Amino acid sequence: MPEEVWVFDVEGTLTTGETWQGVGRWLEQNGRRAAYRRFFLAHLPGAMLAKGGLINKRRYQNKWMQDLAGLFAGASAAEVGAMAAWVVEQELWPQRREDVLAELRGGLARGVRVVLASGTYQPVLEAFARRLGPEVEALGTPFVCVDGVCPQNPAGEVNVAAVKARRVREHLGGRAPDRAYGDTASDLPLLELAREAVAVYPDRVLARRARERGWRVLGGAG
Repeated sequence: MPEEVWVFDVEGTLTTGETWQGVGRWLEQNGRRAAYRRFFLAHLPGAMLAKGGLINKRRYQNKWMQDLAGLFAGASAAEVGAMAAWVVEQELWPQRREDVLAELRGGLARGVRVVLASGTYQPVLEAFARRLGPEVEALGTPFVCVDGVCPQNPAGEVNVAAVKARRVREHLGGRAPDRAYGDTASDLPLLELAREAVAVYPDRVLARRARERGWRVLGGAG
């Protein structure tokens, strides 16, 4: 009998922290304040348009994450690792959702295979996974350094929405997860892939879909 597999989204699901916020703070505190400020001001108009619904919000969020990674052009793999550990310790872990983590830990105690699937950068996701145990797997947005140095833009395709669902299925060798946890409508492709879906502190769209499908809801509606 195949092992049971649970897949967890991270931002909004296991933590209310946000990678981009943590990365920005790290850059400001590590000699790249001016570069980050230029990045932020250049991208702020698009963020306001996305917030107002005038351009596609998800598409712009993806662009923000990919462009933000470009600030690490020429950085060493060791520097990226230090950034990832800092973002987890200072942003993601302090804002963790203990009720959701309790379910994750309960699964681990039962021998469930746990996979974290997130749009956050792979090194950050791996650092978060290490806080939960060596057996926890991480499937994030690729962030590649070549021969120990980051290229012009090290980030690959952002691991969200349909991309996340596809990569999870590939990661699991074509099988569907037994259970999946997510917090927004962007997680619907993953949740619909799983045999059992759990809506975690869901946004309005996901809360409505959870009611329609009879999915379990953990936490209040957003």
